[in-house]
Amino acid sequence: MSDPTLPQSSPQCSDPAPKADAGPGRMLVLGRVGAVHGVRGWVRVHSETDPIENVLRYRPWHLRRPGQADQVLAPAEGRRQGKGLVVRFPGCDDRDQAAGLVGAEIAIPRSQLPPPRADEFYWCDLEGLAVQTQEGVDLGLLDHLFSTGANDVMCVKGERERLLPFTWGDVVKDVDFAGGRILVDWDPDF
Repeated sequence: MSDPTLPQSSPQCSDPAPKADAGPGRMLVLGRVGAVHGVRGWVRVHSETDPIENVLRYRPWHLRRPGQADQVLAPAEGRRQGKGLVVRFPGCDDRDQAAGLVGAEIAIPRSQLPPPRADEFYWCDLEGLAVQTQEGVDLGLLDHLFSTGANDVMCVKGERERLLPFTWGDVVKDVDFAGGRILVDWDPDF
């Protein structure tokens, strides 16, 4: 799976700068707190980074739960455990305290990510860009991207939802951050 926090190569990208609304307050979800692990306050963490340990490089984490204010914490300890990660937070010393963290999203401010090189971009910076065909037909806005293993896929939401392969040269012709659009070679009827 592609890491949404690592720059993705974009050799034909016309302007690698982030969108205007991708300012320092924008939050990027890197994973979530899973189940309690043991009796000493450890929790399992599901990371969306690749490799999964990369989530441990970012501090502090904003633990987000619906209807609650963010809880800002830096992991006290974290390590690989089997195919996943386990983490312990300061002051979280028993299973009951850890249970209160289960289900929280792990987010960081977008500003914590290093700037991408001129030929790279972050997936989060593409979200919200308009997607247009080379003929100027608006297909909608890029809602999100995901990896299939074979290639990355854009989920474009407009008058209907479309899934377009994110392949440079074949489908994606240009990413224009200044113009707020992604230019694609795509049949609008498909």
